[in-house]
Amino acid sequence: MAEQKRKRRDIHGIVLLDKPRGLTSNQALQRVKRLCNANKAGHSGSLDPLATGMLPICFGEATKLSGFMLAANKCYEVRATLGTATATGDADGNVIEQAPVPALSEQAVLAAIDRFVGTIEQVPPMYSALKHEGQRLYALARKGIEIDRPPRTIEIHSLELLSYDSPTLELRVRCSKGTYIRTLVEDLAKALGTLGHVTDLRRLAVAPFEGQEMTTLAVVEAAAEAGPEQIDALLLPMDSALADWPRLVVAPENAKRLVQGQTVPAEPGWPESKVLLYVPGQRFFGIGEILPHRRLVPKRIFPALSSWS
Repeated sequence: MAEQKRKRRDIHGIVLLDKPRGLTSNQALQRVKRLCNANKAGHSGSLDPLATGMLPICFGEATKLSGFMLAANKCYEVRATLGTATATGDADGNVIEQAPVPALSEQAVLAAIDRFVGTIEQVPPMYSALKHEGQRLYALARKGIEIDRPPRTIEIHSLELLSYDSPTLELRVRCSKGTYIRTLVEDLAKALGTLGHVTDLRRLAVAPFEGQEMTTLAVVEAAAEAGPEQIDALLLPMDSALADWPRLVVAPENAKRLVQGQTVPAEPGWPESKVLLYVPGQRFFGIGEILPHRRLVPKRIFPALSSWS
């Protein structure tokens, strides 16, 4: 008789997975979800199969924060090869064109890099998960179909040259949401008078998770073998995803009103902004917003965290 399927658990929190090369973000998510035996999980901010590094996996109520995390700034280290273009913009794609690499001084490379720092326009690649008339662009690209893509405004906060040894270029990029590093490399290569593609890409940070240790699949597997308590020990608290937001501790009676969808008066000194909501004892239960007329409005309440109500 086949072994009975384990009952899935309701767990709430975030794992900063160090995604290995070769897996899609969804494959990594499904593996972690299965290992953790979790009822509900999602990831925040896809990485290409070639890429490694920080992939926040959200469990339970934390999945409701993924939209906020998608808007966060990111930091990457990238290695690129000049002189060759591929269909996908990275080493996973077939070579489609080659060009000579000019003799470039470090100063010339730095001058070209400076042109990409700040607010710029970027045309998304065909090999992306964006949709056109209900179809993913990468699905169209695999059929040999290319469509016009309107440019999007992005922000490159910093672009640091780590090394240049022709034809290899290494960079550290801090950027806004919606930035395609493959496209940035292609555009930079064009500015240098040649072609280029990404050969290695690693995401170091997703704000506000800067410099935090990541969890490998091997660690998740070992925790799964050890039992649920070890899995729970890997979880970061939900509110860590919004650590730079103001925090408010509200009186228990007002917390109950907020959980029921009611507004409550804002106390003097509370900021007119979105805020994290806590009851005494620092128990997080939701997101609110203080409006100009000094009312605190519930924006997102997490029922599984507010059983006290």
